[in-house]
Amino acid sequence: MLPFFTNPYPDELLYSAIARYHFYSGNLDCKDTLEELFGNRSVIPSVEIGSHFSILSKKLGSHYSIETLLANHTIYPYYVMFLSKYRQQEIIQDVANEGQALYTRLGIVAGSICRKESLYYCTSCAQDDVEQYGEPYIHREHQLQGIDYCPHHEMPLKKYPVTPNSASRIEFIRFEMEQMDLSHIYEVDPYGEIKIRLAKQAYMLLQQPLHLLSRQEVSLKYRGLLRDLKLVTSSNHIRQKELNEKFKQRLPIDFLAQYESVVDVVDEYNWLKVLTRNMKRHVHPFRHLLMLYFLEQDIDDFIDLKTDIGPFGEGPFPCLNRTALHYQKQVIPSVEITRDFKTNASIGTFKCTCGFVYARKGPDNSPEDRFRIGRVKQFGFVWQEKLKQLAEGDLSIRAIARELGVDSKTVKRYLSNGVEVSKEVSEPGQGLMAKYKQDIVEIIQEFPQLSRTSLREKCKKQYIFLYRHDKEWLMDVLPSCQKKQRPTKIVDWSKRDQEYVVKIKRLCKELLELEKPIRITLSFIGRRLGILANLERHTDKLPKTKRLLSEITESVQQFQIRRCCIVIDRMIMKDEPVILWKVQRMAAVKSHHFYEIKSYLQNYVQQKQDVKNDEQTTS
Repeated sequence: MLPFFTNPYPDELLYSAIARYHFYSGNLDCKDTLEELFGNRSVIPSVEIGSHFSILSKKLGSHYSIETLLANHTIYPYYVMFLSKYRQQEIIQDVANEGQALYTRLGIVAGSICRKESLYYCTSCAQDDVEQYGEPYIHREHQLQGIDYCPHHEMPLKKYPVTPNSASRIEFIRFEMEQMDLSHIYEVDPYGEIKIRLAKQAYMLLQQPLHLLSRQEVSLKYRGLLRDLKLVTSSNHIRQKELNEKFKQRLPIDFLAQYESVVDVVDEYNWLKVLTRNMKRHVHPFRHLLMLYFLEQDIDDFIDLKTDIGPFGEGPFPCLNRTALHYQKQVIPSVEITRDFKTNASIGTFKCTCGFVYARKGPDNSPEDRFRIGRVKQFGFVWQEKLKQLAEGDLSIRAIARELGVDSKTVKRYLSNGVEVSKEVSEPGQGLMAKYKQDIVEIIQEFPQLSRTSLREKCKKQYIFLYRHDKEWLMDVLPSCQKKQRPTKIVDWSKRDQEYVVKIKRLCKELLELEKPIRITLSFIGRRLGILANLERHTDKLPKTKRLLSEITESVQQFQIRRCCIVIDRMIMKDEPVILWKVQRMAAVKSHHFYEIKSYLQNYVQQKQDVKNDEQTTS
């Protein structure tokens, strides 16, 4: 065990802690440090992860294990969630020993993108480290491939001028403040908002427990989210063409090109297809972050998601045959899934050994849905035997239908030949029907002016009974349907036009003063004032209103410009520097739309600043 060691700081790379140990130990030769830590003078230092952890953990004492070093002081958690369970176990062995196949198993060699050859740092993080610990150190979250922003301060990362392995393969680089650029000058980044979000998600990956998920579980979670977007077929295949189209709408091609992640639709093995097909090929974790960004998922929410088990869940499923002894018991082992050709919805067909076959549309959204029948395809022999038994008893067709939970027409259709069924109305019921008919006739004679609706309200029970048992007689005796005569109303369109103008101007003023902007459209104004029908159909009779609407209603782009201008005005009032990527983020404008209005906003900012300068000069 070592007499002392420079314990790693929070999220410090193990490489950085060893470099600090080498500095404070006073060793002149890095091989002496390697022998002290690893018992081997030929170990090659690795920035991202490393090897020989079994020896190192013993040298450092009981406070450190292979798993804690790997989880807290390497970039391995960036990759681990997207590896198979078998590959995760292999990497633990690689890290514990010589690590010869480590980077190949991670896919850093073959599937690497945006490889960082240098070390990176955040200016604010470095300053905070000096204040808290007296020196800067190498943060692992700043060395992740594809990540160009600090997740804590939302600032672009800067390259440290000294590159690892540039002079020798056996060397340790320690951050020194004299070598760092501590200025806060950055270029405008049109995709800053996306990059910051990805940086935050990458940092959240680093904070997850090792081996919490594997690639198989991640794939099932993806499939569940894609199913919600109607991008999964009934046979659990991904609609790759539709997925690619939606993906391009969410992430601009220029941005994907910066990170070597443009999706080649022609390539059968493009990374988006490989990622969603759960193949053995490795997909870089940064591309998984792009997928999560497309699906609008945070890492924490994604981890809590249930894995996809299909639109109807896992079997067994209940039999819903009311006549069977196993009614509502889980006796159907599996479900056959097909697709509705009109709506593309999944349709599950459930077949029981009692012959009962039913189907319903998916997905099931609650446990109660498992006991829902969409359509009965076959009732089966058990059901038909029960039907015969009931038909031989003293029951009406309606009573049999209620007992079986079906419609009376179904009972009639399935009755076997030669089986007589009781009449619809029993003998006591016949006398009741005659009495009710007499009641209806007497009321019609007493109140000949009553409409059908009024007559029904006056004698509800008689009406309902006769409607069920002798509808033909009831329809014949009722008075003919009366058409309502609506009084003709003359509209003063000129007066209405003027009233609308006043109301719309007042509403427009209120909308422009709202703290959270709302787009001013014809439909919004119409719904808010309750005059949408007239604005849509009769604008030819409302010339002043039509002219006013053409002046105040906003297109999507005009609304985006107004939101951005509000943000710019607030920045100028607070004497904050106007940075366009911040304006874009605060105004919630997508990057490809922001490009179209960027020149207008630059002119607007210049005009505002000129006015402010003139006012200061005058005062």
